[in-house]
Amino acid sequence: MSYRLDPVPVYTPSSTRYHEMQYRLVGHSGLRLPALSLGLWHNFGDDRPFANQRDIVRSAFDHGITHFDLANNYGPPPGSAEENFGRILRKDFANHRHEMIISSKAGWNMDAGPYSFGGSRKYLMSSLDASLERMGLDYVDIFYHHRPDPDTPLEETIYALRDIVASGKALYVGISSYGPELTAEAAQMAAEEGCPLLIHQPSYSILNRWVEEPGEDGESLLASAAANGLGVIAFSPLAQGLLTNRYLDGVPADSRAAAGKSLGMDMLREENLTMIRTLNSIAESRGQSLAQMAIAWVLREQGDYGSQTVASALIGASSVEQLEHNLKALENTEFSVKELNAIDAAATDAGINIWAGATRSKIHGDS
Repeated sequence: MSYRLDPVPVYTPSSTRYHEMQYRLVGHSGLRLPALSLGLWHNFGDDRPFANQRDIVRSAFDHGITHFDLANNYGPPPGSAEENFGRILRKDFANHRHEMIISSKAGWNMDAGPYSFGGSRKYLMSSLDASLERMGLDYVDIFYHHRPDPDTPLEETIYALRDIVASGKALYVGISSYGPELTAEAAQMAAEEGCPLLIHQPSYSILNRWVEEPGEDGESLLASAAANGLGVIAFSPLAQGLLTNRYLDGVPADSRAAAGKSLGMDMLREENLTMIRTLNSIAESRGQSLAQMAIAWVLREQGDYGSQTVASALIGASSVEQLEHNLKALENTEFSVKELNAIDAAATDAGINIWAGATRSKIHGDS
């Protein structure tokens, strides 16, 4: 007896995928990013079903999300998010690579040993080679130094990024979580080498506004990035899930906080919960969920730094339904002065910036 096996359906992207997404220029470059980008920090490791991961990536692309953000250590285990994304690329996107912006990073711990942390030439170059192998790619569109490293001369890190672009293994390079003065110094150094930094990826949300605060020289990170031609892509606009309706009535058993993943229970103190309940009321008055308003707020116009200060908001998704819900944030990204004042009155720093940008003095050991 023989059995007929039904063929696996071939993925065909939506023909309307570019109709509704907004695309914004990144800094002083010709590259455009979608207003929402998909981050694979969570939900793409080996602890999550591959079929679900595949559905999320397909849905994102169908809605015009062309940018997919990874790092060498995303998982768990480290490296598995890139491996799983590589499988999705091979299965569904072999003919669409030219339509995709794929980024990776190195800087945080990858594995044991002295060559899997920091900003050395050895780590950055070998990490990118490994990332490309895991994803089955010849190049990434953007490669970031994931964090400032006080133990490595800034010149070594920047020159490594320069040489990575020269090698063709990355089209653009950027930095993440650098403070304003260090951002300016890195940008100037890279420009002098003929390899301008494209982009800065900081944490930024209603409850985490360190990028707006003056640094050692009195200039904020947003101002420094704008002055030096870098675009900004904000990660964790939902404050690790705090700016959602998940915690309005307690801590769900399947939540990130309950699992101890980046959102600690100390962040759910009553002071913070009171803030998010007030913010939730403001969102409801706008006809949005709290998550939708929080994403829209990050993408709002900020006249001090240019009309599109943040080129893209980097969001995660544990399901297609969650992704599609958050995409609706783009239906209303305008805020009245009254709404902005109400948000400012309700929200203070929630103590959730666990990636605080390093200052120039910490890197150089200044007194």
